Amino acid sequence: MQIKNDLVLRAARGEKVERTPVWLMRQAGRILKEYREVRNSLSGFKELVETPELAAEVTIQPVDILGVDAAIIFSDILVIPEAMGLQYEMIEKKGPIFPETVQSTADINRLNVAEANDLRYTLDAIELTKKQLNGAVPLIGFAGAPWTIFSYMVEGHGSKTFSKSRRMLYTDPVVSHQLLQKITDSTINYLKGQVAAGADMIQIFDSWAGMLPREHYQEFSLRYIRQICEAIDEVPITVFAKGAFFALEDMVDLPCNTIGLDWNMSIEEAKRIFPNKTLQGNLDPCVLYATPEKIEEETLNMLSRFNGHPHIANLGHGVYPDTPPENVKYFIDTIKKSQLITS
Repeated sequence: MQIKNDLVLRAARGEKVERTPVWLMRQAGRILKEYREVRNSLSGFKELVETPELAAEVTIQPVDILGVDAAIIFSDILVIPEAMGLQYEMIEKKGPIFPETVQSTADINRLNVAEANDLRYTLDAIELTKKQLNGAVPLIGFAGAPWTIFSYMVEGHGSKTFSKSRRMLYTDPVVSHQLLQKITDSTINYLKGQVAAGADMIQIFDSWAGMLPREHYQEFSLRYIRQICEAIDEVPITVFAKGAFFALEDMVDLPCNTIGLDWNMSIEEAKRIFPNKTLQGNLDPCVLYATPEKIEEETLNMLSRFNGHPHIANLGHGVYPDTPPENVKYFIDTIKKSQLITS
């Protein structure tokens, strides 16, 4: 099916675009009352993730309400460990909890390499969303980077330090690599399934990239992200490694199209490092708490700094849940009205 608004895809491939495209990480979520109405009718977050009709509905909401140039399938990065056999719970206002964690080779041996159909609900949601979008905008699929998934599987929950998972890298690198490889194989199967179901683009989220020193990031994260990028060659891929400013130069030859930047990363430095890749980002999400005048000023400043380089406008991380929706819309509209073409 021909996509009517393919700006994001063309920008990712470094092609000429009429204007800078824009979408937001976490655009389908708590900022929209329409999302909250769906969410509040259910028993929990996982029910929404695992019900294709509802996941499709909340995926499309920001396209209709906010006017973004792409949809991103509503799901969660932790569906991968669950498909591998490690169950998690999503506790309201606390986040994910794994009742059991991975600590040894024996624990790893009890896990499966997940196949795409083990996550059939996500694939069904993608197929349904594609049908309902009817070619309006591209649909982005995603997965967590292996190191980020590893962190939760070893730690059992979110953490300020991830000291248990980082300790394992030092004390038992062999076991660490065993688990990372199993996660990687599962993720490749899952993303291939997403592409087959209709995802037009893929994003890899390495949310905890910034927790590692550079040498560990090269060994325990980038090598596995590279495997994923090499395996998924049918659609454009974006790699977003939050906090990994120290590793940008190591990503130059990653076989991906786009590098996502968080709000602390230098646009000028990224343009120098990645002359042949599209850049995505990187407005500070807190700008969207400001006045419309300040939002416009900061947005246009961001665009001017990316000027002359292929760019997909986004925030430097996900939109925060208490952000006023009208401010999000103002940011998007400012991008769409701007005459600065970053290509």
